[in-house]
Amino acid sequence: MWQAFTATGADLLWRVPATRVLPVIKQFRDGSWLSQIRASSGPARHEPVTVRVLAYQLKSQGGEDTADGYRLVTTLLDARRHPARQLAALYGERWEVESVFAEIKTHQRGARVVLSSKTPDGVRQQIWAHLLVHHALRELMLRTAATRGLDPDRVSFTGTLRSARRSVTVTPGSFSP
Repeated sequence: MWQAFTATGADLLWRVPATRVLPVIKQFRDGSWLSQIRASSGPARHEPVTVRVLAYQLKSQGGEDTADGYRLVTTLLDARRHPARQLAALYGERWEVESVFAEIKTHQRGARVVLSSKTPDGVRQQIWAHLLVHHALRELMLRTAATRGLDPDRVSFTGTLRSARRSVTVTPGSFSP
């Protein structure tokens, strides 16, 4: 998969297990280092690929190291152009997107709910509806955070969703889904 993605010209930043052996070929000032991996462990093993390795630990709010250590490998080999600290921050931001998908699929729509439309246009409409509701909820979270002087990430999506659901009243039969 690594070669398939890099063949498109994409740069990669992937987490690897802490147990993966990644020998140091060249050490950089930012603590990262060059290493080599084999992009396939199957019978058709490819030639080793040079990667840059970043290893770091997250800090708790009190400033202590957490138990979770992270090891990332990347195709971005130039430590000056792409500092390790910046790449680690970008990796953390990636999870914001994953959280949004989970919010829509699990909490907003419901884990076992399948889109009910039978036509491509209907499915598109339902997807747009979910995205618009999600955007409205996120906007409400942003405004709530601003009025309370909080970081928007500190406002609960599920709490906001529950509040919105409680505030919406619909008379049965008045709105056809």
